[in-house]
Amino acid sequence: MGEKHHIVLVPGFFGFLNLGELTYFSRVTDLLQLRCEQLGVTAEVRAVGTLPTASLRLRAAKLAEAVARITAEDDGPIHFVGHSSGGLDVRLLVTPHVRLPTAVDVEAIGRRTRTVVTVASPHYGAPLASVATGVRGQKLLRLSSVLTLYGLRFGRRPLRGALRAAQVLIRLDDMVGLGGKLLDQLYAQVLADFSDETSESLEEFLGHVRGDQALLPQVTPDAMDVFNTSAKDRDEVRYASVITRARPPKLGTVFSVGLDPTAQLTHGLYHALYRLSARMPANRVGDLENHHVEALVSGYGKVPAPSANDGIVPTRSQIWGEIIHIARADHLDVMGYFGDPEGGPSHVDWLVTGSGFDRTRFRALWGAVARWIASV
Repeated sequence: MGEKHHIVLVPGFFGFLNLGELTYFSRVTDLLQLRCEQLGVTAEVRAVGTLPTASLRLRAAKLAEAVARITAEDDGPIHFVGHSSGGLDVRLLVTPHVRLPTAVDVEAIGRRTRTVVTVASPHYGAPLASVATGVRGQKLLRLSSVLTLYGLRFGRRPLRGALRAAQVLIRLDDMVGLGGKLLDQLYAQVLADFSDETSESLEEFLGHVRGDQALLPQVTPDAMDVFNTSAKDRDEVRYASVITRARPPKLGTVFSVGLDPTAQLTHGLYHALYRLSARMPANRVGDLENHHVEALVSGYGKVPAPSANDGIVPTRSQIWGEIIHIARADHLDVMGYFGDPEGGPSHVDWLVTGSGFDRTRFRALWGAVARWIASV
């Protein structure tokens, strides 16, 4: 593979590129670059930003503009790696003759594309998105966005008001008694944990989240049923997926996470997220081909039920194209946010699931992605 290849990393929900000292793909970019070099692939690995919670159509247009900029100097082939909803952005972008609100020649990008790898993407929808489409769900979305930014900015899990907010988030599946004023108060408390010198990127990010949340209703199981009739695969592109499944929460797992109160809190949050994500309708998951069944049985010992998930996206919803890697991990582990004593103070394990994902498994996952790209 002597020609230069462009490997484009596309973020998922919240879709930021850089916030504070960290980036969405901070632990992925260098590792994937190294693995490609070891396989003899001349490649430039670049992460791009999208709009945090905007519609798939707008996110795909934003992606097209970013790709046009970073690949303008040559006509080398393009490979996409999309995490979560970023995988849907890519599928839409490379759909033959798709029309997007941009002046970029989208069809030219599609013709240059060789591979599309989706990582934990909700191809058949995510029940969790249905919860967040109401008024209270939108408030919780604002709150969770600040919690995310807090950890990224300060390199640790949220404190004070953020902990109270997380306790409310644990009750996502019992929102009947959750008052709007309480959510507003918690939101203000979390913001109070930031210094007065709020960065411009933070303000811009929150402005996008407040102004456009069209992504949420578009990734519900019913909406993705419609999406899959219009987002067509390109014949000359090879599609593959990385599948994730977290350890199902049980009573005993509460004790396995240790005595750290923050770990216990995030594990409680995981319990709620898992229960909500488990509500995947059996008639909405895609049909399994023989090679899918073989890969799932090899990786998990059996074919997961429609309810199995990674805390955000049902496992069976993540299958598109060939399965190239099976991971026992939560939705954020695969991006490098897993417990690692040697990872430094910024290495935050956002969802304490007890799934056992570690540095060795992280390297194995991204090594599999590199080998797939090199095989084309």
